[in-house]
Amino acid sequence: MFEISDLPKFFLAFFLVMPLISILHEGGHVFFAWLMGGKNIKVSVGTGKPIFKVGMIEVRKYYFWYGLCTFENLRINRKWSNILIFAGGSLFNLLGLVAVIILIQQQLIETSIFTYQFTYFSLYYIFFALLPMPYPDGNFSDGKIILDILRGRNSILKERTFRVQWHGGKKQWYVFDHNQELVKAFDNEEDACNKAREIAEKFRPSKILNVKDGQEKEIHNYPRIPL
Repeated sequence: MFEISDLPKFFLAFFLVMPLISILHEGGHVFFAWLMGGKNIKVSVGTGKPIFKVGMIEVRKYYFWYGLCTFENLRINRKWSNILIFAGGSLFNLLGLVAVIILIQQQLIETSIFTYQFTYFSLYYIFFALLPMPYPDGNFSDGKIILDILRGRNSILKERTFRVQWHGGKKQWYVFDHNQELVKAFDNEEDACNKAREIAEKFRPSKILNVKDGQEKEIHNYPRIPL
């Protein structure tokens, strides 16, 4: 039965243990995204207004809830590489869980409320990350994405293509969406690219092509976000 004396355990679990498990989970996504050549890798811990940022890690107001990893331009963008990226979070949680168990068995650390909560919530995190289901915000669990990839439902990773194209006659740069419809025209290339990035990032997975003199060059891609 829950008693007042259990409140410190509650705060320990939700304000220290869970954030640590979340960071470890995002670390798994980061590791495999980096291994596959991902660029501009960023990690958000929590939700709400950003509080501070250290390197690639951004901590938000409600640091104890939610987390995500974003990255761009995968060098190795295959089915198996995406599976590793989306499974990486749970794999790191599992490795952390096994490491704690081994340390206890070798009597290098003692069993405590911290180790109990760490193992318990690690299993909790793994279960809900790998359970194939959609989330209310429109994203999918890691497990659903992995399952769809294994089933050959590649639409979950199908990229939308946005183009920044030079129009010699008008002397302007045009931004086209994935339906090849004109979004806006700009006088300089940098403004056009910034607009294309703004749109493409909202429609992950996506990529941006720079088109000039009949030549297409990929300048950015935005894979689906691991949570």
